[in-house]
Amino acid sequence: MPNHLHFLIYITDKSPIINKLIANGKRFMAYEIVARLKAQNEFSILKRLEDGVPITERAKGKKHQIFQSSFDAKPCVSRDFLLQKLHYLHHNPVSGKWNLVEDYAKYAHSSAGFYETGEQGMFKVTHYMDLI
Repeated sequence: MPNHLHFLIYITDKSPIINKLIANGKRFMAYEIVARLKAQNEFSILKRLEDGVPITERAKGKKHQIFQSSFDAKPCVSRDFLLQKLHYLHHNPVSGKWNLVEDYAKYAHSSAGFYETGEQGMFKVTHYMDLI
């Protein structure tokens, strides 16, 4: 999605807590986003991201505000709920205001193509049935 992410994450008893996983993921994605913006000379975007850093965070050395500090996690405790969320994730790029592709299975940043064809795309996908 152009301005947000949707994903399913599998957590075991040995995994770090979800807050830590998301925080670390956001941190490393932010480093990559800033590096790519610099490489593309997108200084006006970088300036907006700098201006978005709260004063308290700026005092700690934070240079860019890439992500909102919150996230919305929904534990998928049943197969039906998991399938509902997977359907939502796969169809979101073609619904409502987005219309990013005509065929949801062809959205490059989605696992939909994998679930439709079994072929890996841009990102490695593990089928949810292989985890339970």
